[in-house]
Amino acid sequence: MNEMVTLREEQAEKILQTVINEKTPAIMSYSSRGKWHVAKVLLINIDGDQLYIQSTHSAQKQHPINIQIDQPVGISFKHEYGKFVFDTIVMGLEPSTGTNSNRGGIIVLKTPEKIEVVQRRSYFRVEVPETLKVKVLLWHRSAKREAKDQTHTRAEQTNNCFQGRLIDISAGGAQIEVPYQNDVNSTASGDDKPDNEQCENSNDNKINFKKGQFIGLRFTPMPYETPLTLSAQIRNVLPTADGQGVSIGLQIVGLEASPEGHKVLTRLIYVVGRYYQINQSGAKQLDKQPISGLV
Repeated sequence: MNEMVTLREEQAEKILQTVINEKTPAIMSYSSRGKWHVAKVLLINIDGDQLYIQSTHSAQKQHPINIQIDQPVGISFKHEYGKFVFDTIVMGLEPSTGTNSNRGGIIVLKTPEKIEVVQRRSYFRVEVPETLKVKVLLWHRSAKREAKDQTHTRAEQTNNCFQGRLIDISAGGAQIEVPYQNDVNSTASGDDKPDNEQCENSNDNKINFKKGQFIGLRFTPMPYETPLTLSAQIRNVLPTADGQGVSIGLQIVGLEASPEGHKVLTRLIYVVGRYYQINQSGAKQLDKQPISGLV
């Protein structure tokens, strides 16, 4: 479950041409003013070292794609047996023509030298093993200043922090439960302890997560491991079954946009596979136990 395959040159160009011909929808992730954004796009042409893409929504129906030449972006799309991801840079911006003139323009990207392929099963949600209680630190993204580091290694643009528990995870998303009674400083420990740069007023925060918001999160998948720091967009917010908090569904974003992000994605795939193995091992052990009253 924790495999990532690399397609290079001829293979990469072949799959890009197939996606163009079949009009397969893709997602572009990019950072603007210190926040991650995602946009639905179509790959429309490839010409040597130039790859042309276009938004699939009219300019009136979505926020403008605020990117600049030489800016790094990430592209992902699903095709056949997996999800394909690659990072590249913006080479140029061109106006749309003809019937597509209302789509906000064409973006010219540098054709990637390689494409990473993640098996689709890595995007199936896996429950966190019952033997692990994985705490998650979450924070709202702040746009007060431009991000100095977009490689998911620091959470330096934050204000309110919250402590939650990881329920399930995949290579593309996660579910986290956050209690209404939330005191980060008293419940966090070790590498998950917030510092002054990361959190403000963490003792008196109100749960105010909303669908569509972009947030940061950090958790330690296994004891004694290095924490994982990610950016995500909230897909849904629902009350927990016991009514004591909220369950937040997240879509992880930004990992496609840089080589460093690909390394984080590789590790995330490993975590999903490890959790799956632990759960399967636990189920096998349970099957071997005698049923009380029958033996």
